[in-house]
Amino acid sequence: MNKILLPVPALMLAASLTYSPAHADSLPKWEIGAGFGTLSVPDYRGADTRSSYVFPSPYFVYRGDILHADRSGMRASLFESDRVEINLSLNASLPGRGKDNALRRGMEDLRPVLELGPTADLRLWNSADDRVRVALRLPMRAGVTIESSPRHIGWLFSPNLLLQLQDPAGLRGWKLGVQGGPLYATRDYNGYLYSVRAADALPGRPAYAAPGGYAGTQLTTTLSRRFSRYWVGAFLRYDHLGGAVFEDSPLMQRNSAVTGGLAVSWVFGTSSERVDAED
Repeated sequence: MNKILLPVPALMLAASLTYSPAHADSLPKWEIGAGFGTLSVPDYRGADTRSSYVFPSPYFVYRGDILHADRSGMRASLFESDRVEINLSLNASLPGRGKDNALRRGMEDLRPVLELGPTADLRLWNSADDRVRVALRLPMRAGVTIESSPRHIGWLFSPNLLLQLQDPAGLRGWKLGVQGGPLYATRDYNGYLYSVRAADALPGRPAYAAPGGYAGTQLTTTLSRRFSRYWVGAFLRYDHLGGAVFEDSPLMQRNSAVTGGLAVSWVFGTSSERVDAED
């Protein structure tokens, strides 16, 4: 069975990964709750200024047959076998307040970006008790700005290895995820963040056209647990931008970035109908 899990941190925190290393069980068909989340992000990858947010975190679970969504975003399964799953996935990223960055003074504000596209998940190895899983993920997503007149800003390809552990170090009920890999983006996608138009050029900020190609490497660690009446999750992501094709952009201030977040949701309603599904 698939499930829909829609807290706000699903898109803004990315505090959990694609599938959970848990056993099939009899679970409520739907659950509903609410909570809050906090997020600290650089104004953009490569910026030396950052922003912090506190926001509501609605929580909704629906265990259906077609759609699937978790705290990494939503997806619709197109094909699934014991080792391969192909789906359409949805994710989002939230930039910081770029107007507070001196290097972007007078430039267009950065908007949140919605990412949509196909993903292939290859399940490489499972432990005998299914508490440890290793997978290769191959997401290819189109980026679209979230604003009154959305704009397509290019494509992002982010192949990564994913390690998931149930009950890590004997911590019963907790789930640990570690995910890492390179990012590759089209010229338009990199340009949205790192190009400087001639009209925006200033002394110390020359015009610059970001090329497409290697856009750095990401490593993300997540930790979460579902208690009887609430869920808690946290994540920490490190970006290394050394060697990125836009490394010489005048908007680049550093070649690393750290993003972190925490969310808590209280579950106050569940259905009486139960289905066999993975938690």
